Amino acid sequence: MTLRKGLVLFLLLSFGVSAVVLLSSVDGETWSTILRADKRLLLLALVFVLSAWACDASRFCALARAAGEKIDFKLGMVLTWLHYFGCAVTPMQSGGGPFQVYVLYKRKVPLGKGIAITLTRTLLTILILGIVVPVAVFIEPELLRGRLFLKGVFSYVLAFIIISWVLVVLSITRPAIIKRWGRVFTLWLKRFGVVKPERVLKIVKRINLEVDNYNLNFQMFFSCGLKHFLLAIVLSVFHLLFIFSVLPCLIASVNLPFHYLQAVLAQAVFMFLLYFVPTPGASGVAEGGGAALFGLLVPWNMAGVMAIAWRFFTEYIAIAMGVVVAVKLLGWGVTEELYEHEPPVEEEAVENDFSDDPGDRRE
Repeated sequence: MTLRKGLVLFLLLSFGVSAVVLLSSVDGETWSTILRADKRLLLLALVFVLSAWACDASRFCALARAAGEKIDFKLGMVLTWLHYFGCAVTPMQSGGGPFQVYVLYKRKVPLGKGIAITLTRTLLTILILGIVVPVAVFIEPELLRGRLFLKGVFSYVLAFIIISWVLVVLSITRPAIIKRWGRVFTLWLKRFGVVKPERVLKIVKRINLEVDNYNLNFQMFFSCGLKHFLLAIVLSVFHLLFIFSVLPCLIASVNLPFHYLQAVLAQAVFMFLLYFVPTPGASGVAEGGGAALFGLLVPWNMAGVMAIAWRFFTEYIAIAMGVVVAVKLLGWGVTEELYEHEPPVEEEAVENDFSDDPGDRRE
């Protein structure tokens, strides 16, 4: 799939499913409720989005400092928007990395560290969600009681949480096991024709390299970069808190009752689920699933509007900014090339990335 096809598919699924959701949920009362919406609370929702961007950009800066590099806030914001854009055009929201690594590399950040920084940024979000969801269910069990749909979604997400935690712990304490599993999984994909035989060795080498990068970076995070790494964790918590505060603002703006903790739980479960949806940027599923899930929090005639408004504030605005940044900063040709071919990473270069003095590489 090319970049253009990914972007077109994202737009078609997002707007197509949004249209179906609105047609199936909106009635005359919906429009009158929307017209009475409190503009101040909508503005507050936008403030929360801007605050979430600021936390995400600052998190990039903190992780870079923890890895022995230095980037400014402006570059952190660019990386944030590129992340949203990359995730919007790739399955499993996995495409932000190549764009971020390329931009970091052009700013004199070594490839190995760039990969580790972007990977750790995503893992922090996933792992915090993995903590928030079970804790929120324990504190607020009423949300799941008698609601089979949400119970099913929660069970699905909980399985991924457990698997993620196991993989992270093993990747730090027993990296050889992860490498072995990576080889087995790659050979399994080859057997079923998903991976071409000539690419098996390259993929296995890449898996081994990524595991080594991950371990090296965590060693640095927990030694000389511990202070900045802890700051990144705090910023990750605030980033999610600001994002989760958008939906309560939207509900309150139309004068509907809500329970803040329930809204946070619903979003945490749903956001975690969207990381594993195969459509570009979780398009279609995010709009349709959001309406179904938010229908547990608001009347059905407002659930579709809430889901689409939530996506607009938390995703669409940032994706639009990402498109502008990608085209202006990288150019469409470079962006297309990075989308189809990730930046090459040589083992020797990565090893040097973690041993050389970063000050010698800066201008």
